[in-house]
Amino acid sequence: MGRRGQSITLSVSESDKAQLEALALEFGMTWGDRPNISRLVEAIARRQLVIAPNHDWTKGRVQALNRARIALIDAGEIEQAVAIAQLLLERSEISLPLRAELEQFIARPALPWRIEVERYIHRQQPFQLSYQDAAERVWQFTIRYAEIVVHEDRQYLDCWCEETEGNQDISELVHNWCLRIDRIMDAAVTPVNGQWHSGLASVAVEMHLFRGLAFAYRSKTPKDEVNEWLADSPPVRRVVREVSSTFWLIREVLRYGQDCEIISPQVVRDRVQREVQTLYERYYPPTKP
Repeated sequence: MGRRGQSITLSVSESDKAQLEALALEFGMTWGDRPNISRLVEAIARRQLVIAPNHDWTKGRVQALNRARIALIDAGEIEQAVAIAQLLLERSEISLPLRAELEQFIARPALPWRIEVERYIHRQQPFQLSYQDAAERVWQFTIRYAEIVVHEDRQYLDCWCEETEGNQDISELVHNWCLRIDRIMDAAVTPVNGQWHSGLASVAVEMHLFRGLAFAYRSKTPKDEVNEWLADSPPVRRVVREVSSTFWLIREVLRYGQDCEIISPQVVRDRVQREVQTLYERYYPPTKP
């Protein structure tokens, strides 16, 4: 006569019992043709059935974890970023575009050319970068300073290059380039001779801040060289900042609207003025004679 197993008593409601019986039927845990909850519990204990996590993560939680993954990539912590990506891929809540992005990231967690660029930056070794962008245009730059930064939630390689053709910034900043990393599919990176620069080219820009922005503004160290109150009524905050790209400066200034005015240099003030004029004409097109 076979040895009887030890018995346990489950205190569950009728609805929970019905759910357990339905699971037992679903997974073939029956006694004859009737569902057997004991066999279901035994299969779980022996790991013949695996209890999966629930699938009710909020959109906010998924977004927070993905932002953490991106932050880890920026910090060079690739292994931890891969671990978060694998965790997210186990969830059914993630969208199809995010799933495709995560799968692509795990397949190639770090672009070989980027690893090489980071090594040259760390060693302060000038290098040449040749690549084809997403629009299939071929670019070649001789880089004597570079840093990987984030502009508006995307990674860029900000660099000082010998090449200036096609750069539309002001003459003082024409050697500075801002290359969006995710648009570089592949690249050839080779060392070159010469000196490594101490930083990007920059120009001092003076701006005045008004009303609520003047009180809410927080200094952007170490770029802000001056941050002071002027003896005006109402109060005006004067900020002088070292700027390496008028493109990103103008995008920031336009967000502030009438609460920010570029004072100098005149060439930067003129650029902002043209941008505002173009925006005005977009909404109020000139009337044709």
